[in-house]
Amino acid sequence: MYIIVVSVNHKTADVTVREKLSFNDQNMLRVHEALFETKSILENVILSTCNRTEVYAVVDQIHTGRYYIQRFLAREFNFEVDDIKAMSEVKVEDEAIEHLLKVTSGLDSIVLGETQILGQIRDAFFTAQEAKTTGTIFNELFKQAITFSKRAHHESDIADNAISVSYAAVELAKKMFGKLHKKSALIIGAGEMGERAIMNLKGAGVTDITLINRTYSKAQTLATMHHIKVAPINRLADEILNADVVISSTSANHFVISKEMLEMCSSVDSFNQKVLIDIAVPRDIEPIDTLDTNLFIYDVDDLKGLVDANIRERQRAAEIIASKIPAQIEKHNEWVQMLGVVPVIRALREKAMSIQQETMISVDRKLPHLSERERKVISKHTKSIINQMLKDPIKMAKEISSDKDAQLKLSLFQDIFDIEVEEDYKAQAIENKRQILKQKILRFDH
Repeated sequence: MYIIVVSVNHKTADVTVREKLSFNDQNMLRVHEALFETKSILENVILSTCNRTEVYAVVDQIHTGRYYIQRFLAREFNFEVDDIKAMSEVKVEDEAIEHLLKVTSGLDSIVLGETQILGQIRDAFFTAQEAKTTGTIFNELFKQAITFSKRAHHESDIADNAISVSYAAVELAKKMFGKLHKKSALIIGAGEMGERAIMNLKGAGVTDITLINRTYSKAQTLATMHHIKVAPINRLADEILNADVVISSTSANHFVISKEMLEMCSSVDSFNQKVLIDIAVPRDIEPIDTLDTNLFIYDVDDLKGLVDANIRERQRAAEIIASKIPAQIEKHNEWVQMLGVVPVIRALREKAMSIQQETMISVDRKLPHLSERERKVISKHTKSIINQMLKDPIKMAKEISSDKDAQLKLSLFQDIFDIEVEEDYKAQAIENKRQILKQKILRFDH
């Protein structure tokens, strides 16, 4: 068995192609089941976001598994198989595990260290479990990846450093005021940057937010969506006066906030701190030389320094997270190796306990007058002898599992103790898949 990932992502295909290779959320159960029915696939999880469509699979053969996954994607999206091959990257075994850990941690994202992908991976895994397309390997691996990424984000604080201008604007306001939950904010502009600023302010705990836009209906629609207030453009000066934080992000080709408005704020409200952040290009706020000391104005160049510094911080955090990935791969591989030895240990224990039970039957036959207490004492001590005798062989079996000649040595181990072991994982996985497909066929027939 082998772990494989076939990925079409922002590094292998541009957005016009990725849009065509994106699964609909409503179809994900069907897609998981359809792939699971494909030859060579023993387990599968499918991830589909705006930046990547990836198939993670446990396969019985690498070349066969890769071909059938690429053919599956080609058929689902009406592409030629060769086109899918050209725009996808394929990783196997340790490289596939490393890829999953990097993706889940946000190290492979366009926005380094973003946390949204962790939730998307988790949802994809849960969908696969619901579709019954995961088994022993992926149930363990994806839980490990999710746990590792949560811990990595918490320990490194990689996502706490703002690297978008709108987020940086809110972070700057937090530096000015400390906590923002008691502050009022005004957003000027109902475009993408304005909406992001709204979401970032709400994320910082701001509940008193007013939105102004040149087109009132557009502002009203966005304000309703985010449950904030809206004001007409002719109230701009008054709303600036009332707000503690002003973030402007319009596409106007002239100054939206004039010198006169700023001077009015400076004269009327000279005792309260007010921060105005201009994230528009060209600028929305007219430059002014002299202002009251409690009125602070920043533009995108001021934010750029903060963003650049935070990018460097994220890169340092990403390096720390990446340095921990090899240990996670080794941890998973050790767990997989133990899968082969678990049936051997189980068989050894079962044989030993069977001997103990036969011994107790013989004791009962030869010493029929034993009291129940005496019988329990003898049973307890014979089990203790067996456990002591098994301690070293079981330890040896576990050590053998990581040996390069593990299969040969485990076979010799079985011969020495004359034990038979249940079918290995691969055979079990194939049988599990056969049973699941059989149940599906029966449901369909009924």
